[in-house]
Amino acid sequence: MSATKTVLVVLILCVLPTLACGRPTAYTDPKDAGPAFAIQGEYEGTISTDSGEEKSGVQVIARGDDAFHAVAYKGGLPGAGWNKKDKGEADGKLVDGVVHFKAPNNKVEAFLADGVLTVKNGEGETIGTLKKVTRESPTLGAKPPAGAVVLFDGTSADAFDNGRMTEDKLLKEGVVSKQTFGDATIHVEFYTPFVPGGAEQGRGNSGCYVQGRYEIQILDSFGLEGLDNECGGIYQIARPAVNMCLPPLSWQTYDIDFTAAKYEDGKKVNNARITIRHNGVVIHDDLELEHGTPGGTMDEGPEPGPLFLQDHGDPVRFRNIWVVPKK
Repeated sequence: MSATKTVLVVLILCVLPTLACGRPTAYTDPKDAGPAFAIQGEYEGTISTDSGEEKSGVQVIARGDDAFHAVAYKGGLPGAGWNKKDKGEADGKLVDGVVHFKAPNNKVEAFLADGVLTVKNGEGETIGTLKKVTRESPTLGAKPPAGAVVLFDGTSADAFDNGRMTEDKLLKEGVVSKQTFGDATIHVEFYTPFVPGGAEQGRGNSGCYVQGRYEIQILDSFGLEGLDNECGGIYQIARPAVNMCLPPLSWQTYDIDFTAAKYEDGKKVNNARITIRHNGVVIHDDLELEHGTPGGTMDEGPEPGPLFLQDHGDPVRFRNIWVVPKK
């Protein structure tokens, strides 16, 4: 099946049924996103504990209808101090401009207003203050090096089958590169929409398929656990070492080092391998890919394959995409 036909099949099987059932509003412009968008985000500061002052990070996720969920990380935010082990969670509600969170054990509560999260103990004493921060990937805007194949730079979508651009010159989802690749390094920048009324797989869903065979999930999984079907996961193969997903409408990066599977006399003798940096943090380190993943444009084989950016019915956007083939 051709790549173009495969995209059409994916649209029919994955997109049209969800449209028929209705979808929550997906915002692509912060100006239209409402007050919940400004509240959602990352917060950093210190908490007083029995052993002294302790750095802490909190991710606040909008859930729609003035509801919010907070995830607190001991030591700092994911990729910035968190020990990948200790965390706590609480639900909150926006009332009169303040979001009030209460931990399930009733020992801690927090109040969020004007970009400041104030944490109190069970006696009502303030034990910590965290302020909103905005993180950026260190590879955001990375320029293509010598020898790179530029697939998208905002001037044209002609390097892709079904290539379409928005009015502000971003690449739309559901495209397959015309050029194919073997061993390569790949840089992709993307953002997921803000979908406060959605949940789990219904919040900014797409996928970045290397060689049209191996999917690196793209999803607004900000604050989620970090599974193989969430952002940075390789579906049915491996979850990311840490969930580095930033809040929706934040530009994010995948920097991928890929070694294709090797074949002799039509038989696979070496599996593909991949290293992925999500927003500059290694989430898969020389991972062996024992098989392809569902929904791609090609089965595993010796021939090179395209870069496929999946359409899952959500307005995920892309920019600054380039590939450096390895010799």
